[in-house]
Amino acid sequence: MTFAYKHLSLISIVVTATLVLACTPSGDDGASVGNKNSIIKIDGSSTVFPITEAVSEEFQIATKTKVTVGISGTGGGFKKFCRGETDVQNASRPILEKEMAACKEAGIEFVELPIAFDALTVVVHPNNDFIKHMTVAELNKIWAPEAQQTINTWNQVNPAWPDAPLKLFGAGSDSGTFDYFTEAIVGKAKSSRGDFTASEDDNVLVQGVINDKGALGYFGFAYYEENKDKIRAVAIALDEKSHAVLPSKESVMDGTYQPLSRPLFIYVSAKSAKEKPEVKAFIDAYLRDAQVLTEEVKFIPLPEKDMAAVKAHWVAMKTGTGFGGRPEVGIKIEDLLARIK
Repeated sequence: MTFAYKHLSLISIVVTATLVLACTPSGDDGASVGNKNSIIKIDGSSTVFPITEAVSEEFQIATKTKVTVGISGTGGGFKKFCRGETDVQNASRPILEKEMAACKEAGIEFVELPIAFDALTVVVHPNNDFIKHMTVAELNKIWAPEAQQTINTWNQVNPAWPDAPLKLFGAGSDSGTFDYFTEAIVGKAKSSRGDFTASEDDNVLVQGVINDKGALGYFGFAYYEENKDKIRAVAIALDEKSHAVLPSKESVMDGTYQPLSRPLFIYVSAKSAKEKPEVKAFIDAYLRDAQVLTEEVKFIPLPEKDMAAVKAHWVAMKTGTGFGGRPEVGIKIEDLLARIK
């Protein structure tokens, strides 16, 4: 499988993969799969998109089943998912209380599956020579609601920094990245200043930072990795006494990159999984290949122990969420799955 990462720059509203090849379905993907009229509909997070798109390309080649993958953002995707319009939901944060209520009202049961880790990455322009690291408190001072129209220069955050314009780029309000970042940095999901360049498309944010020497932005680790020759990641410290840590596979896996390390999810409609054999086969293939494909698209795979627990959770078809309707910082996969009875 060759995953062309240039797909990320071609995303508009919906990316439809149309590799429908006359191949004999493999036994691994289910004997009932291969109906050329079958369509698996997926939407949601642009952060999770590269992983799901990579899986869908492989799956379509093997089974003739058409898979469509949209990027409405985690929030926008959940609106469709909870109306029964999609089979699978990509999510860069857990389902929220209002989305749980919407799904319940529509009779939509779901299986919550962590599939990878991400490191939300704070970045600056490569010519920025004064930011070596930042504390959570400094990020809070920049992004808290009260900073709007008030914190506009770097030296207002830290007097050791220059009196230069501060230009901000961050996730849009329909993005799960926005919810998780604000929960981790401000202390409350969706609580943020509003006077910044916002987008659900991470490529827009990348370009914003590349083109502005006074820029500070945040987005998923894969988008940083793809552009690290053009932007610079900032090491994050929990407080002034803590060691500042750069985002990396190692720092996420060993738990030292906090509080911006997070799990990524797919949510599967229980009805679709039961009534559409191609959906069950797709998720089987997803969990089988996720660790390899996750690394290919520059995200961080789940450890073997965690992936084994996720696979067992899927086989058991345990519906519901391990969260209480809001993102949580620092949750372990095994603890999360154990909450769902």
